[in-house]
Amino acid sequence: MATVVLAFGTLGCASSRTALVVSESGGGRSTGSGPYLYVANQEAAAVTVIDQATNEIWEIIDLEAMGYGANAKPHHIAVEPDGSFWYVSLIAANEVLKFDRDNEFVAGVEFERPGLLAIHPTENWLFVGRSMAAVNPPQRIGRIDRTSMEIEEFEVFIPRPHALRASPDGRWIYTGSLGENSVVTVEAESGDAELLRLGSSGTMPHTLVQYAVSPDGRTLVATAEMTAKLLVFDVSDPRKPDLKLQVDVGARPWHPVFSADGRWIWFGNLGANEVTLVDARDWTVAAVIRGEGLAEPHGSVLSADGRRLYVANRNEKGSFMSTQDFGYDGPNGTVVVIDTSTREIIDVIETPPYAAGIALATEPR
Repeated sequence: MATVVLAFGTLGCASSRTALVVSESGGGRSTGSGPYLYVANQEAAAVTVIDQATNEIWEIIDLEAMGYGANAKPHHIAVEPDGSFWYVSLIAANEVLKFDRDNEFVAGVEFERPGLLAIHPTENWLFVGRSMAAVNPPQRIGRIDRTSMEIEEFEVFIPRPHALRASPDGRWIYTGSLGENSVVTVEAESGDAELLRLGSSGTMPHTLVQYAVSPDGRTLVATAEMTAKLLVFDVSDPRKPDLKLQVDVGARPWHPVFSADGRWIWFGNLGANEVTLVDARDWTVAAVIRGEGLAEPHGSVLSADGRRLYVANRNEKGSFMSTQDFGYDGPNGTVVVIDTSTREIIDVIETPPYAAGIALATEPR
């Protein structure tokens, strides 16, 4: 049974967070032209907004200045396809927040230990899973009305539902467990769930970090942190994902993304400081990219035209030497920009600490 939780926002009585306060970088706010790239800085209680036209920081949003604690832990970002609004999950604050294109706070909703976010491609919904930091969260995912910011929760019957992705046609939501080898297909409209238990992966679960779905909707891939594999599912029948093969990749594969033509799959390897490119024609590793700025890669996203891959890096161990001072403790995070045609690093953008989730508008301007 779905549970409805009311939202709060600029007009509600449940919140006093009626205005956004930003920390300006580089002596003042630059004039942004967009489109923008949004990066959750998990250990800085901040979100970095980058102008894709210049690869320069437009604003740093200071969540502490909005009344959240230093341990709010912004984790993942989702952006409306046209860039009109964007959303961020706050693990420790137990909230999902909505901002407009001008980075003004609009509304928020409570959700216990929110993790990954997924924009529905056709309906006015935002889906939310649970964070890796949640030890024993409810076995439910959330469906948020993006206008009212009201939420319903749907049972998915697996411990720690983390991986989260919508099918291209919007009929299905895929989620997966961190604690056991299970994949769940959820009907987006009704919330009805179908559970698939995978076979044994040895002495430990795969730990499904995140999914990507091919543009034609027929293939689902999952990154398996503990077994260092890319799992490939045939989802011609979405209710019955069929595990076809397992591709060996580098340590701790993280957030994958498909190219628009469905041929390539990009993802960072958090445990290897590298980016892997898999060719979906024959399911071989086509390239492994290493270089400056790749330091515990977390989130990845392709530009709307597919020419750039942006990879957010935690850099918790400080293997990348920071050159800028944002006023936070700990080493800076980075966003590494990769040219997808040459497969070379073309820029490194420093951010406040622990760059995690990353997102942008998918409709070209």
